Amino acid sequence: MMKDNDIDDTTAPLIEHLAELRTRLIYSVLAFTVAMVLCFVVARPIFNFLAQPLARLLVEHGQEPDLIFTGLQQGFMVQVKISMFGGFVAAFPIIAYQMWRFVAPGLYRQEKRAFLPFLIASPALFVLGAAFAYYVILPLAFDFFLSFQQMGPESFEAGDEVGIQFLGTINEYLGLTMKFVIAFGLCFQLPVLLTLMAKADLVTAKGLADVRKYAIVGILTLAAIVTPPDVVTQVILFSVVYGLYEISIILVRMVDRKREAELRAQGLWDEGTEETQAEKP
Repeated sequence: MMKDNDIDDTTAPLIEHLAELRTRLIYSVLAFTVAMVLCFVVARPIFNFLAQPLARLLVEHGQEPDLIFTGLQQGFMVQVKISMFGGFVAAFPIIAYQMWRFVAPGLYRQEKRAFLPFLIASPALFVLGAAFAYYVILPLAFDFFLSFQQMGPESFEAGDEVGIQFLGTINEYLGLTMKFVIAFGLCFQLPVLLTLMAKADLVTAKGLADVRKYAIVGILTLAAIVTPPDVVTQVILFSVVYGLYEISIILVRMVDRKREAELRAQGLWDEGTEETQAEKP
């Protein structure tokens, strides 16, 4: 029988829930606004940090580590983009906490204990994926792109190669870098996503193992889309994401065993339940 203290009071009228939601949204917007303003103040150092992988490669190629902008507004808009992106990242812990404060009263205490580790693991894995993209993938990708340059002769004559040199714009570079960072950060959420789906009884370890060959095709397709046409970079991304998929199967198997143990303890586990669990995709 459910005890009175197993779940928080959720009988508040709809207007009180809406007022609570408004309060949490206001706090979240304020946190984002403050973080965005602070990031705008330090947008130039942030951009310099993001540009380090390319700058180092340009120096190695004997070029000046310079980027250009071709429109009067581009320099300002790049700082706005950095402040918005950095503001969201910096304010995410506060935003996640406000979401948790709104949702938590409707959860059982055991559900709270089960959900809290994912609130911690999700941003940690995103940071890990973003760092992997910044320190490993970006240098490989930019080196591949810069390999298409060719130096022209000092005095051009008929039949000589025409010089091709990279003159990147800050807007284009920032967009490409953020694409890599966000894409890898999201890819590293795979274990969290699949484990949550297992807790919701939507997937099983056997089901994930059975569709492994389709997952491999999907991961290869993702690697081809996200990364440049560089085999080395694609293989690295495939290896990492596929490794996360295998780790997810292990985590889901742990969830399956825990659920089975609970059902057996309650006397609700039978062969029909086991077959149903095994047949789930």
